[in-house]
Amino acid sequence: MRVPPFHQSATWQKFFFGAVCGAIGSWLLFLFMFGHMQEEQAKTIREQKEKIMDLENEKSIWQEEFKKLNEKNLELLTVQEIIVKVTNGEKYKLDGLSIFEVEEKIKENIGMVLAKDLNLVFNSRELLKKVVEYTPVKINDKRYRAVIKEMIIYTTLTIQIELVLDD
Repeated sequence: MRVPPFHQSATWQKFFFGAVCGAIGSWLLFLFMFGHMQEEQAKTIREQKEKIMDLENEKSIWQEEFKKLNEKNLELLTVQEIIVKVTNGEKYKLDGLSIFEVEEKIKENIGMVLAKDLNLVFNSRELLKKVVEYTPVKINDKRYRAVIKEMIIYTTLTIQIELVLDD
């Protein structure tokens, strides 16, 4: 078998020449379009990377400032109010004025913790308990002893006490 002689027919030569020119032209068009699209993608990726870097830097700056502010605010937290509550006044049939006087007397004795740092008050809570429990309470010629049932230390120092007859 032999290959037919296409070099003698001009129509076949024109067909092959057109196919080769078309292939070269389409390849060049493909390279141009693909290159243009890749360039646009690379430009978009570069812009996004720069934006991400800027946002990460800004985020780290905000986090550092926020951490510093939190530390500063923690240092500034102080006891601003003292609340003392007698929980068993009705057990001994005490009137409201007597209970109020007891609460005020205990507030006076522990008044030194006002405007003190929360950490300092928390560390000295045992001393605070002893001051409250050893405060003599005299109501209607009877001596009572204060026993702390609950103490909450925050910007408001809340103490719940019970009165016990002192023998």
